[in-house]
Amino acid sequence: MAERIGRHTWLAFALIAPTLFSSPVSAQLSKPGTAPAQGPSLPQDQREGTADPQGNAPIVPDAQFNAALPPLSGDINAPLEPISSMAKDQLPAQAIPSPQTAPPLPSAQTNQPLATGETIGAIAPEDPQLAQPLTPLSSFDTTPLDTMADAKGQRAPDIRYDMEVRGLAELKLDDEFKGLSALREGKGKAANATQVSARAREDEQLAIRLMKSLGYYDATAISTLQREGAEDGEAGRLKVVLTATPGRLYRLSSITVNAQPTVPTDLIRSNLPLKVGDAIEAARIEGAEANVSLVLPQRGYPFVKVGQRDILLEDQGPEPVGAYTLPVDTGPRSSFGKLTTVGDTVFDLNHLNVFPRFDEGQLYDSRLTDDLRNALVATGLFNGVAVEPKRTGRMNPDGTEQIDLQVTQTKGPSRTLSGEGGYSTGQGVRLQGSFTNRNAFPPEGAIIASVIAGTQEQGLSGTFRRSNAGRRDRTFQVIASASHQNYDAFDAFIGTVAFRWSYDSTPIWQKKFTYAFGGELTGTNESVYDFALGDRRRATFGIAAIPGQVVFDQSNDLLNPTRGYRLKLNLSPETSVRGAVRPYARTMIEGTFYYPFNDSLVLAGRARAGAIFGIDRDDLAPSRRYYGGGGGSVRGYGFQRLGPLDPQGNPVGGRSLNEFALEARYRFGNFGIVPFIDAGNSYESTLPTGKDLRFGAGIGGRFYTNFGPLRVDVATPLNPRPGDGKVALYISIGQAF
Repeated sequence: MAERIGRHTWLAFALIAPTLFSSPVSAQLSKPGTAPAQGPSLPQDQREGTADPQGNAPIVPDAQFNAALPPLSGDINAPLEPISSMAKDQLPAQAIPSPQTAPPLPSAQTNQPLATGETIGAIAPEDPQLAQPLTPLSSFDTTPLDTMADAKGQRAPDIRYDMEVRGLAELKLDDEFKGLSALREGKGKAANATQVSARAREDEQLAIRLMKSLGYYDATAISTLQREGAEDGEAGRLKVVLTATPGRLYRLSSITVNAQPTVPTDLIRSNLPLKVGDAIEAARIEGAEANVSLVLPQRGYPFVKVGQRDILLEDQGPEPVGAYTLPVDTGPRSSFGKLTTVGDTVFDLNHLNVFPRFDEGQLYDSRLTDDLRNALVATGLFNGVAVEPKRTGRMNPDGTEQIDLQVTQTKGPSRTLSGEGGYSTGQGVRLQGSFTNRNAFPPEGAIIASVIAGTQEQGLSGTFRRSNAGRRDRTFQVIASASHQNYDAFDAFIGTVAFRWSYDSTPIWQKKFTYAFGGELTGTNESVYDFALGDRRRATFGIAAIPGQVVFDQSNDLLNPTRGYRLKLNLSPETSVRGAVRPYARTMIEGTFYYPFNDSLVLAGRARAGAIFGIDRDDLAPSRRYYGGGGGSVRGYGFQRLGPLDPQGNPVGGRSLNEFALEARYRFGNFGIVPFIDAGNSYESTLPTGKDLRFGAGIGGRFYTNFGPLRVDVATPLNPRPGDGKVALYISIGQAF
């Protein structure tokens, strides 16, 4: 800043100098601290102070001029020297012109120079107003004008307008135009006609862009404003007529792809769904290019880059055309290599290698990379996780480059609290809460503590669960629980210790075939009706079981299927100890199907049958028998109310069961209506007989959420027995089946 101010000082002096000196030559200045710039060449006599041929005052010699300049400080931050400090006597006397040398002023009357001593007289103004003194500023009214207000100070009414669009309906662009139109966004109101005109010009450009997006590159649009007459019902209303003219349609005359060789050779062209003669539609071309970007990483090219297209339009000839060229950088053809990891070490490499569903050396497929990332996210142990292919330069014998996958881990919270609840007639309210530490014993060794509080069931349980135990989606669990269950069928105190291996479906990977097996030790003290005594008494049972399950799933969704079917088989060899060892087997087979009539209506059905072999009913613990009725069985009847009854009318359960259900699931948006009919019963015999079926019917409501549908069903028994209620209500999460 100091240097810039110094320059200003030199410049100020240079501007003053011509007024001090009569010479027409101006000095050339340079920055402080440098040699002065050389001016125009002058004769020696002029440089020494002689007068010029016109007789003007002598020119100041360079030496005197430089000597007259004020001294400059080397400190660029020093304050400026005031001009008043420049002594007048620093300049040579002959350099200061005498005032008498100034040309005399002309006379106002004669326009001739004034004589010595003559003064200038007053000049008569041409307009008398010019002689008046100026009006003081304070007398002016500075209140701003309100150009939009009427006499009452109210805002002037908006201009109303209508609009008509011509030429876009034939191109099926009406809806898109309406959604983006500035005139329609204004809802027929504007402050003035200028605003209406500005909106119309915006809509002209919008219409042209939309037509060009379909290949009409000669498109034009023009809007006109018309004043509607009184016969239209509202005088002064404007009407905007926008007329769009698409012109000729441009089509592809050639398609050229500039890329490296691929395997197979037509990989890019076969996945670029464009052909010669197609209209040059923006959406279709962008979609075709996106398809290349999507498919090539699925076929071994993870680093593909689709470049900027070039379309050369040609409007000469019988038809307008465009030559299309697309550059594509495919990158190397690649295969899967190894996993690497950076960031937080939530999982080490040994556990990370449990998740991939591909083998080293397999041709790269981006869908398998996405599946790996989704599986890691599903563990719930990450705030963020990314999986990116990285080049290695390692080549395989087949010519592909090994690509390592770099897993970037960001640790997230591992502790959660959760809860769920439901209500059904006969079972009452049932609330369950749990605390989970999903990584208490890394990797993925979870501790789960649960509590159940209900009107007819209370309990505590603790679970150790190892997820992805040596294999993706394989789970190992150890469970210890204690509960009290008080129902019409039995009143039991139950303690259980069990372990379980399972291979399960998940929302990330729904499998066609899943299984589960394990072992269980149960001790229970229950009330049981003794038909020999004719009364209830308590009995203690010890039970050892090896339960197993297999599921074959061909449905399209795990939580809310709309097509396909499922088959499930449960088999549990057990031994009951009550004075003697009594081995037996509990079996259950179930099938469900889902048939969509359309996007809104799905017909769903279920059939289930169970049988217990090798033991009499009265030797079975009541909690191990089969019962019918309830929200997951035959709706309309109370929980476990179907089946044989004791003389007091309480259910005692049976050794067999059959159930049937049919639902029509109609969905509209996030809501649904489900009429249904159920049937079934339980029997004392080993196999279900199909006789004495009990029917229930009703209607349900559904509210669909991200974690499954919320279900509310109301049902009534169609052929009730004495003691059965007239209406049953069921509230829970998830479909009935």
